[in-house]
Formats: sequence, C-alpha cells, structure tokens
Amino acid sequence: MPTFDALHYPYASRRNVVYANKGMVATSQPLAAQAGLQVLQAGGNAIDAAIATAAALTVVEPNANGIGGDAFALVWHGGKLHGLNASGPAPQSITLDKLTSQGLSEVPKYGPLPVTVPGTPAAWAALAQRFGRLPLKTSMAPAVELAREGFPVSPTVAGAWQTATALFRDAFKEPYFKHWFDTFSPERAPQPGEIWRSAAHADTLQSIADTNAESFYRGPLAERIAAFVQSAGGYLTQEDLAAFQVDWCDPISVNYRGYDVWEIPPNGHGLVALIALNILKGFDFTERDTLRTHHLQIEAMKLAFADGLAHIADPAHMRVSVADLLSDAYSAERRALIGARALQPMPGEPSRGGTVYLSTADGEGNMVSLIQSNYMGFGSGMVVPGTGIALHNRGNNFSLDAKHPNSLAPGKRPYHTIIPGFLTKDGKAVGPFGVMGGFMQPQGHVQMVMNTVDFGLNPQASLDAPRWEWESGKRVSIERSTPEHLFHGLAGLGHEVTWSANRVGFGRGQIIWRNADGVLCGGTEPRADGSIAAW
Repeated sequence: MPTFDALHYPYASRRNVVYANKGMVATSQPLAAQAGLQVLQAGGNAIDAAIATAAALTVVEPNANGIGGDAFALVWHGGKLHGLNASGPAPQSITLDKLTSQGLSEVPKYGPLPVTVPGTPAAWAALAQRFGRLPLKTSMAPAVELAREGFPVSPTVAGAWQTATALFRDAFKEPYFKHWFDTFSPERAPQPGEIWRSAAHADTLQSIADTNAESFYRGPLAERIAAFVQSAGGYLTQEDLAAFQVDWCDPISVNYRGYDVWEIPPNGHGLVALIALNILKGFDFTERDTLRTHHLQIEAMKLAFADGLAHIADPAHMRVSVADLLSDAYSAERRALIGARALQPMPGEPSRGGTVYLSTADGEGNMVSLIQSNYMGFGSGMVVPGTGIALHNRGNNFSLDAKHPNSLAPGKRPYHTIIPGFLTKDGKAVGPFGVMGGFMQPQGHVQMVMNTVDFGLNPQASLDAPRWEWESGKRVSIERSTPEHLFHGLAGLGHEVTWSANRVGFGRGQIIWRNADGVLCGGTEPRADGSIAAW
C-alpha cells in the first residue's frame, strides 16, 4: 500500500477512510454492502461476499444493473489474479444487413434489437463454483429476502429512478414496454425511503440460486426470455442462451511507477485506461491540482480513447493486438503528440501483431473487483413479464459500419464499457478499485491510480477529489468543485471546458487496499449512496 499523505488534502474530510482486518465490502448502496458482510460473517470468503453484494444490487439499485445484464470480475485468489468476462454475444440470427435494411444507421438504444445474451447470472454461478466456499443458494439468500420483503429506496437511486420514469413515459410507446412500467413504475417512481418490493424478482433470484443459473440459460426462465424478445421483434433465442459460457481470461496490465495496474482484456475497454497510463508514465507529476497535471491527463486520455474506439472489439475480430497498443515504442509515439495546447484526437496505427461496482476482501487474502450493468440505467426497457428480469441493451455499442472491427455480427460480443480494476505491487495484491459510469470508467481508473500512486491519497481522498471527463474532440467536463484556476487555465490551452454540477455523471467508485500487515483500507463514493461494511 502506498504511503498516504492526505491529512491536509482539502477533499479528504468529506468522509473518513475505513479500516478493518477480517473483511470489507465497498459498494454504492448500504443494504447491498450489508448483504456481502452478512455472507462473510456466515463463513463465506470474498468471492461469496461479492456474489451476495452483486445479487443484492440488482434489487436495491435496479436503475443501474439487473439480472438481465453483463458482468466482469478480477479475483485475487491463491496468490494469483484471475479474470472473468461474462459479457454475452449478439444473437446468432441477427445480422448487420437485417438492421440496415430497416433504414437503421445505428443499433437502437431501446427495445428488442439491442438485447444481447445476458451474462450476469452465469458470472455468479461461475464465481461460486470455482472460488466460492458457500453454495450459490446461501450467497444469494440476502438478495432474495430484500426483493421479497422489500427495502427502503436510497436517495440517489430514487432520483435516478424518477428521471428514468419521466424519460420512459415520453419515449416508450410500443406495447412491449408496458412490462417495464408494470414492474418498476406502475403509478410513479418510488420516493427516497419508500418501501419497494418485487415478488417476481425474488422468485427469479431464487430459481437462479437453486439451479446454479441453469434455469436462466437452459430452463423455464430461458424459455420466457426468448419468447418475449421474439414476440417484440427481437432475435434472441433459447439456443443463444443455452450456448452461453463465461470466459475465464488472463488479465492485462501495465507497470505504472512500480505498480502493476490490471484490467480485463477486450472486448472491454479497460485497455483504454492502460494505454493512457502507459503514455502518462513518461511524465513526472508532483502535484495533483495543477494545470500541467490536468492538461497532460486529458491529452493522454484523448489519445487512448481514439485508439480504443478505433480498435477494441470482440478479440476474435480485432486487427491490432493488445501488445502492440501497449508497447513502449507506440506509447512513446503517442506521447510525442502531446503539446502545450489541446489537440484534436485521432487514432494511431501501431505495428500490427447506468452500472454498479463493488470491491470485497476477506481476512485470508482473497479480494474481488466486480462490475455489472444493464447499460444506460435500466437497459433496453424490456422487462420479461412476471420475472423482474430487465434486459440490457449492450448491442447498442455495435457499429453498423461493416468495415469497423466492432461491426455487428452473429455470435459476436460488442465493445463493452464496464471494467473492474486491480492493483498489485511486486507480485502481491494491493487491491481492487473501480469507477462505474459508461465511458467515464477508464478515465476514472486513470484518476484513481494517479491519485494513489502519484499523489499519495488514501482511498477515500482519492474518491472525494474532483474529477474531469473528456467527452469528444476538445470538449472536457469538469466537476464544479474543481479549483477555478484550472477551469480558466484549461480554457486558455484550447480545451472546450464546461462546469458540471451533476456529480453522478463523473462516475461512482470504490477502493479497497491491503497493506503489508493485512489491514484493509477502504473508500466509497460520495457521489452515490456509497457504503462500506467492515468486520
């Protein structure tokens, strides 16, 4: 763990950092964190706690994730880091021509067309089978109870729920959207503190738990999912669901000033964070809140995203390798493009060769970085009748340009925005970290790593500090709490800067670090209903 010097940092006093030694769960909703802690104290390990927390989040934060979404995880177990990609592919019967022949130039955001195979239930089952100590039924029990008995909706969740309801009432006219309103907003969205429950959601979670997710992919739930999507004009079939398997993968990394920063390889865009850090490690940084620091961070992120958006796809379809994009020679080439003024980012040509996040740790050394999402809040707006299953809309990330590596194709996984992060040093775990929030995620990862490694901030101070987000071209949004001299300074360098008071738009993160004595040090997101449950 780095030596932290955050006692006098102006953003460190909003919430105290949390210490523990037997176990810790950090996530965006207190009841979900408690679900994970409950499982830890019942004899489970960090993996069981992650499953419990993830399942509970589908209940208590349905505006950001659900049973019908995707998941990724980095698991430190047995002194090694393991990667899990549980993102689903496009249906086998969908084609680019079928969509373009309808006059579409992009995959729609809502409805049946962007629905890909959900991977989240398979992720829970795979984690439990490979690394868990408890049966899936035990780990998921708190989530089932929350759904069946109800829970008081937390403030940030209530606000997002109300916003989504207003949007959907204007946008959703087709009859197949009725089931979303029946499930989540029959009359209105819940208010903060109001009890919300879903017996259908509880029944579905129980079925997944009882069958180790078999019912979802090869049973009655699969039949209901496929029938509903097809009745609405979509392409997902029972065969698509039955064929799905998670991908246990080797994580990818770069070394940043002695620390190894780890991400899941493509189709996720954790690679973007690594490209940016590889560029930034060629500069020296001594202070966080300087114009030079912000300018260099933003410029590196622009270049990294330009490459990511041009090259990241299902790995079977990528034309440029991860190794080439992370080579020192290519990083130096991209670094040389950064000058004194804001640039218009363009992809390079290297040599060719809405989301929830949680961190868990136990007293035995196991640690988990897990993220799951329905995308764009509630996802596609498609809820399978009588199940509580809100289907995601990840297919929206496909390109309909046949020449692009991320073009839509049967059985292909789309470019994916959700990314868990992990930090190690000298082959030992430092811990999990993540910042949820669409295309903010790699940008949040870079800022969290630099806050920790370059500026010595503890986990809570790292999360409390103001953030920026590059949007496109020279456009940058910065949080309203950012020092004013940085706003004017960046504008003077040619950045098109805007203030933003929407703190949730800058992502929602969690961090748990472990020191040499085994003490856990955690921080949680001040921009959400974040909570740490510690033991």
